[in-house]
Amino acid sequence: MLARIDASCSSLPPTARRIADYISNHAVEVVHMSVTELAERAEASEGSVVALCQQLGARGFQQLKIALARDLVQPVQFIQEDLTREDDVPTVIEKIFRANLQALQDTLNVVDTNQMSRAVTAILNADRVEVYGIGSAAPIAEDANYRLLRIGIESKVVLDSHVQAISASLTGPNVATITVSHSGSTHETIAATRLAKEAGATTICITNFGKSPIQAYCDIILQTMAKETGFRTEAMTSRIAQLAIVDALISCLALASYEKAIATINKTFDVLSIKRA
Repeated sequence: MLARIDASCSSLPPTARRIADYISNHAVEVVHMSVTELAERAEASEGSVVALCQQLGARGFQQLKIALARDLVQPVQFIQEDLTREDDVPTVIEKIFRANLQALQDTLNVVDTNQMSRAVTAILNADRVEVYGIGSAAPIAEDANYRLLRIGIESKVVLDSHVQAISASLTGPNVATITVSHSGSTHETIAATRLAKEAGATTICITNFGKSPIQAYCDIILQTMAKETGFRTEAMTSRIAQLAIVDALISCLALASYEKAIATINKTFDVLSIKRA
């Protein structure tokens, strides 16, 4: 919960941010407060407190307090430190690996199993899947497409922004789209996702936790939790978290269509074997 608050703070309106800041700075006390007490301390209404709790993924204030208590019993290790010019090789390795491990743990804490289940159903019910990604998200989109094909799901990946717009506009109710975007603010992938939704496709997005523009056009959201710092913009932390989401999604799909998936995996393995020395 503390990680969710930290990731969401910059996009919150003033009142919600004031409540979030108070919770972050007084987590131990908040666990023992009533919703009325927190509202008074943060100079906000009870409704604003409950609304923030729901935005952070809790059903209400009581569930938020339970999540906070868990954080305090098993403290979340925040990776606030960035690389510095003075860091030697062992220090760099330590910081990078710890940041990546933290991204996986935080993503595990925020991924919504209901949203994952809905994504599986939407993909299995679709005639085909289209995967969109731009920039650092492109390799993740390519990997998702490759993995879908390997388990027998008709899929294509579209990385060019112009082709994305054309292809998305030609989808329909029989198509599921997967957009990969860490920030959820990239104009090209927002446009493709919007066009696909307007065409009637089921739109799935893999994006970082917090409010972002792309979510307005997503039917299903699979969230990651990865931080970027000064030296590590578009860092591997976000891509490792995205790959973990893709891996979980493909595994769920394969198990849900077990016979077909196994048959396709075996067939494609035989096909690929001729390319091995």
